[in-house]
Amino acid sequence: MKRSTRFPTPNPNPNLNRSRPGSNQNRLGLELRLGLKGATQKGEIRPGGFTLIELTISAAVASIILVASYLCLSAGVASQKLIEPRTEVLQSARVALAMMSADLRSACSLCPDFDFVGDQRTIDEMEADNLDFATHYYTPARSGEGDYCQVSYFVDKGRVANRFSLWRRRNPHIAPDPLTGGSREEIVPGLRGLTLEYYDGLDWYDTWGDASVKKKVKYTTVPAPNLSGFPEAVRITLLLDPNPNKSTEKPEPPLMFQTVVRLELADVPAPSGAGASDNATPADGSNGAQPGQNPGGAMNQ
Repeated sequence: MKRSTRFPTPNPNPNLNRSRPGSNQNRLGLELRLGLKGATQKGEIRPGGFTLIELTISAAVASIILVASYLCLSAGVASQKLIEPRTEVLQSARVALAMMSADLRSACSLCPDFDFVGDQRTIDEMEADNLDFATHYYTPARSGEGDYCQVSYFVDKGRVANRFSLWRRRNPHIAPDPLTGGSREEIVPGLRGLTLEYYDGLDWYDTWGDASVKKKVKYTTVPAPNLSGFPEAVRITLLLDPNPNKSTEKPEPPLMFQTVVRLELADVPAPSGAGASDNATPADGSNGAQPGQNPGGAMNQ
C-alpha cells in the first residue's frame, strides 16, 4: 500500500505571512495603551502631574526657605552695622591709652615750681579730668629741640557738633607758662568721660599737685602726699561712645576702657633740701618753723 504524501498548498499571496516593518512595535504600543487605559479606569495608575495639595505644600516650603534666608541676611547686615563702629572705637581707645601710657612712663618735672599736676573737673555732669606734666618720650623734629616736651591731656569739644573729644597739647620748648602754648591734636572723638586717679603707694587720689602752690613755699607741717612730686601710678578710665556717628537722641551705654600706668621716675628720690626734707621736724624738738614763718601751720609766701 502506497503512502500518500501531502505537500502544503502554496499561498497564492506570499506577502500575507510576512510581517510588515514596525508591526510588532505598533502592536506592543497598542497593547500598552490599552493596558494603561484599563488600569487607569480601575484606579491602579494615575496620569502624570501635580495635585493642588502638592503645589500648596511646595509653595509653603519655598516660602519658609526664602523667609529664613532673608532673616539670616538681615541679621548679618545688622551685626555688621553694630560691630564696625565698635571696632573703630576699640582701635581708637587702644591708640589713646598707648599714647598716654608712653608719655606717663617717661614723665619728668614740668617746671621748677611744680612737677606733676592732675586736676579733677566736670563738663555738663561728665567727668573730664585734666593732666599736665612733662615727658622725655619725644623725638626732636626741629633744630633747638631735645627729648623734653610739655604735655597736657584734656577734654574739649570735638570737630563734630555736640561731641567731646580727648585732646593732647605738646610744647617741646620751655615756655614761661608750662600750662599753655604748643600745638594740640585730637586723640579720640566721641568721648563720654575721662577719669584719672593717682596712686602714692598706699592710697588712690582724685587729684595730684597744685599749680597754684610753688615749691618755694615752706610748710610748718608735712603736706599731703598728693601735693608734690610724682605719683607711683596713674589709673586711666575712658568712656567712649560705641557709635559716634549715630544721633544723640537715644545714646547707647558707653564703652569703658581702663589701664594702670606706672611712672618710671616715681622711685627717684627727691633732691636734698626740697620736698619733705624742708618740712621735717628738727631733732631738738622744735616745731620746725623757719624764720619769717608763723607757727601753727600757717604758710607765708
